[in-house]
Amino acid sequence: MDLLRPTPSGSSPSRLDPMALAEERLRWLDRRQGVLAGNIANADTPGYRPRDLSPFAQVLAQRTAPALAQTAAGHLSPAGGSGAARARPDRRASEVAPDGNAVSIDEQALKVADNETAHQLATGLHRSFLNMFRTALGRGG
Repeated sequence: MDLLRPTPSGSSPSRLDPMALAEERLRWLDRRQGVLAGNIANADTPGYRPRDLSPFAQVLAQRTAPALAQTAAGHLSPAGGSGAARARPDRRASEVAPDGNAVSIDEQALKVADNETAHQLATGLHRSFLNMFRTALGRGG
């Protein structure tokens, strides 16, 4: 059955493949945790602007969208390239310190907490799917 077939490495997860989707979400959450930790580490760096990843839904939509090709040298190349989640400046910074730093520890702590909750959910879903497959194979849950 195609729905249970693992997604090959490097291809985009299908909305019908819950294991691959959960794994992709976990990779995105891990990357986001690193970006948020970098923001907190630079909370006292003059001129530092917080960064964040594009929302997971947007990253997933870019990966599952039909591939675009640059057909002529004068044309723009497709946005996103590989579709990988890249850190970008967070333009929603609420206040900027006199030294130009825009990191709010409170905002970053909330994002880290949200990220942790999403990570626990994705891990739980992944574990549930693994147990379901083990049960279906007769190996117990």
